[in-house]
Amino acid sequence: MAEKLRIDKLLAHMGRGTRSEIKKAVKQGKVTVDGKVVKDSGLIVDPANQEVAYEGERVSYRSVIYLMLNKPAGVVSATEDNRDRTVVDLLNPEDRLLAPFPVGRLDKDTVGLLLMTNDGALAHELLSPRKHVDKTYEALVLGKVGDSDVQAFAAGVTLDDGYVTMPAELVVIEVLEGGGDSDSLAAGAVTSLIRLTIREGKFHQVKRMFQAVGKKVVTLKRISMGPLRLDETLEEGAYRELTIEEVDGLKAHRGADREK
Repeated sequence: MAEKLRIDKLLAHMGRGTRSEIKKAVKQGKVTVDGKVVKDSGLIVDPANQEVAYEGERVSYRSVIYLMLNKPAGVVSATEDNRDRTVVDLLNPEDRLLAPFPVGRLDKDTVGLLLMTNDGALAHELLSPRKHVDKTYEALVLGKVGDSDVQAFAAGVTLDDGYVTMPAELVVIEVLEGGGDSDSLAAGAVTSLIRLTIREGKFHQVKRMFQAVGKKVVTLKRISMGPLRLDETLEEGAYRELTIEEVDGLKAHRGADREK
């Protein structure tokens, strides 16, 4: 059923001013519905079937928002923080109005795909431990990652607190001499570029998994979550709304519990 609401609430919700400011604008004839000037700020409208305009500009109403952010390093995955800049701070004011929040967390120094939405039901389903939603990362790891590590990850590794991880898929993309592209590594250091898919989200899990096999993650980037893949045209710190197909894919993916 389509959502119907007061025109002043609709306009306030979409950032056109406070209720009192909008009431004044309505009296001044700045608001139209289906091309006709309205004078009652309490008028009930159906935004799905009626065209509302403010000062001649059409106002498209929405109650939910789905954003794909390419999270940069140095920003925390939270809605507010007393010390650091948050992912919400990266959003334009009009997109903050709907109060999107990060679905899950990326470490402060981790970059890449972060879904932000105000759809609590979808977020709950994607984060539910019962669902085991795939999360895929690319990382630069200090040391040579080999077949023994691939086999260990496939079997599940024991973390520093004794927790045994679910089986994970580790792929070695390339072994690099000289530390790859990282300036922080010593000259001649051997590093490995890898891709890792995990199905759970323990604290610092990827870093702790490599620590368990005697290696250290240097850089970490998430490239996918379930069916949603990072748009590589997005620069770090940039974001865009999900397409209808991407939203539908996430909602379909959440449907059934996955076997451990």
